[in-house]
This record gives sequence, C-alpha cells and structure tokens, in this order.
Amino acid sequence: MNKIILKQAGIISFLTGIILGVITLIPVLGGIAFGILMCFISTVVILFMIKLEILKLNSVQESSVLGAIIGFIAFCGFSTSYVPFIIALAKLFQIYPNYGISMALSNASFGIILMLTIFMGILCATVNAFSGFLTFYGIDIWKVVNKKDNEHFKLK
Repeated sequence: MNKIILKQAGIISFLTGIILGVITLIPVLGGIAFGILMCFISTVVILFMIKLEILKLNSVQESSVLGAIIGFIAFCGFSTSYVPFIIALAKLFQIYPNYGISMALSNASFGIILMLTIFMGILCATVNAFSGFLTFYGIDIWKVVNKKDNEHFKLK
C-alpha cells in the first residue's frame, strides 16, 4: 500500500474522529455518532476517498488493513477532542452529558485515560477492519450490478 494514501487516510480519519468527538457531546446525537465511529467510520472514509479518486482498492486484505488503520486513528482523533471537552464540562461547569463517562474520565489519571484510549482504539480498529472488508465486497457487487454493457441480455 502506498505511503501517501496511508497519510491521506490517516488525516481524513483523524479529522472525522475529531468531528465525531464534538458531535458526541450533543446528547441526542451522541449515541449515533459514537456508533458510526465504532462501526462505520472506515466505510465512510474509504467511500469518500474512492469518490475523490484518491484510492482504488485492489484486494480484500488491503481494504481490511486500511479499515483497521482508519478505525484506530479515528478513535484517537475522537479521544483528543471528546476527553478534554468532557473533563472541562464536568470540572468547570458541572455539566454531565453522559454522567457515568463524565465522572469516570474526570476522576481518572492520565495513564488510565491513555490505556482506555488504546484499548478502545484496538476494538474500533477490529470492528472497522470488518467494515472495510464488507466495503470491498459491497463495491465489487455495486460494480457488477451497474455494469453498462451487460452481456447477459444481448440477443444474437
């Protein structure tokens, strides 16, 4: 896999992670944004890169590895925006968008927060590797269904 494509995917996934971290602070949209982050962020980023013609997937292994990398980096971006905001809201303003998580993060040490981020990032990478795998097959099926010159229906 090309290093330039990996850098571009990393930047795009980090930025989408930051955006989803800010959206997760909104109580109504928080669960939906976190679900998208954990399960579908690799699909979103891969389809975005294919739409911009930056990326062309060649194999299942490539899409799975790319999905895992996107998932881990996106969760790191999510953590860099969500954790400071949630701690600031809890400590300074006594506002708790999600009470359990707010209390746990505001009373945890830096080492525990770092360990939690790494392990949740690995979980997000695993789930998004599977999403990248499914994205490859979904794109393949889409190409077969939307083939312009369909030879099956031509009359001789």
